[in-house]
Amino acid sequence: MGIGRASAVIAAGTLVSRLTGLLRAVVLVAAIGSVGMASDAFAVANQLPNSIYQVISAGVLTGVVVPQVVRATAHKDSGHAFLAKLLTLGTLIVGTITLMATLSAPLLINLFAPAFGPDQSALATQFAYWCIPQLFFYGMFALLGEILNARRVFGPYAWAPIVNNVVSIAGFALFMVLFGQSRAGLEGWNGEMITLLAGTATLGVVAQTVVLILFWRRVGIPLRLDFRWRGMGLGRMGKLAFWTFLTTLAGQVVGLVQSRVVTPASGENASVAASGYAWLVFMVAYSTIVLAIGTPYFTRISEQVAAEEHEDVRETVRQSIRILGLLVIVAMAAIAVASIPAARIFSSSGAEAVLIAPLLLAYLVSLLPLAVLFIVQRTFYAYGDARTPFVYTLIQAALLIVLTLIVAASTPLEQRAAMVALAQSVASTVQTVIAAIMLRRKFGSFGLGRTMLTLGRFVLMAVPAAAAGWGVFLLVGGVDSWMLSGMLQGALGAALIAVVTAVVFAALLALFRVPELSAAMRMLRRR
Repeated sequence: MGIGRASAVIAAGTLVSRLTGLLRAVVLVAAIGSVGMASDAFAVANQLPNSIYQVISAGVLTGVVVPQVVRATAHKDSGHAFLAKLLTLGTLIVGTITLMATLSAPLLINLFAPAFGPDQSALATQFAYWCIPQLFFYGMFALLGEILNARRVFGPYAWAPIVNNVVSIAGFALFMVLFGQSRAGLEGWNGEMITLLAGTATLGVVAQTVVLILFWRRVGIPLRLDFRWRGMGLGRMGKLAFWTFLTTLAGQVVGLVQSRVVTPASGENASVAASGYAWLVFMVAYSTIVLAIGTPYFTRISEQVAAEEHEDVRETVRQSIRILGLLVIVAMAAIAVASIPAARIFSSSGAEAVLIAPLLLAYLVSLLPLAVLFIVQRTFYAYGDARTPFVYTLIQAALLIVLTLIVAASTPLEQRAAMVALAQSVASTVQTVIAAIMLRRKFGSFGLGRTMLTLGRFVLMAVPAAAAGWGVFLLVGGVDSWMLSGMLQGALGAALIAVVTAVVFAALLALFRVPELSAAMRMLRRR
């Protein structure tokens, strides 16, 4: 499958997945709110499996599995024996860690949210017992999905999360039917409510994993266990996994510090839940653009490295960053000027939307750097270098911890979540610069300096486009407009502003005959 078609499959699935994910979040906000003690308790508990999963899975799978599966595909059996061994090993590791984490639920809640009072902590712990088992199914979903990606089967991994969202939406809607809406406070919660809300979240993750297993069998890869691990290259994989594990662990230590700094704001201020909803909007752009387009590029880079086509690798890296940058910059401009109505989608009132919007703006600062980092980091992984990404991630983590602690010491509670998000963006930007410098020193020039100048021109063109979108918001009345009168109105208003911004940006690109516009349009037409 070519880059264009693969990107189309992933982008379409990711877009539908993220849109249904937004709807899932809207239903959850209607059920338990976005600013409140119960909503923050659920947010912390439901975040635990994701945090642990990132440590044991995300970096290891992306950095280790894809290049190894690409190499194993050249074997006489198309790598089926290797895949069986890999699947068996992954199942045992993830299952063991899931069991240990579930038993440690009270300790984890106290670790991530020490500022919670006894009642809020008890509620979060009960949620955690139901939510942490998601870790096993997240791990298996990622393992199966990354293997399929490496085999150029991109669709199932991108589309299966839709099932998760549909199951969650149904469960959260049932919760409102049985127990009412806006259960943001700690009063009135019982075992049945906890089971339905948190159990639904876990059931959705189980469902998406089952769907991926069905697709796995359809593509002709045997699904079996094999405990004969000798000869599968565990030494090489272990070396790579060690550094990617440390890389993701450093990131999660930062997440722990951030959670401990933000949770004291829980109650009347934007805190953990509000941060999660702002991050969800951010991830719509990141996933739809960066993951959808970047993932097939990563597979191509891995193949070119395996074939020792190093000049082709350099051109693929430059091309991927330019295309990603073009699309990411227009997304940044559109979401930034639509941040207040976009925040209204996940809030109970216009006043809450104004509280959440700065969080979204703070996260957006890092969207372009993270897009560049996605390609740079995976280029290291394709070359079998997981140590260097650990080094620059450790620098980013240290900087972010320092900035977060400064925020904790100097920022009032009502501004703390947004300032923590901004600190994260600043540290990510520094990390990307360091990563690009290390890439050049390690593997020679990739022409990233010229590529950055191209991205700078895109940013300049995005300024008048963003001004046009902001003008629309002011024209309809700003914070007093119909866009903040309800969740649906917020979604429609954000869409209107985004469309105007994107149209003006595209017109400017065409006016100045930017060559990347033609490449992007060809990609869109193929979709």
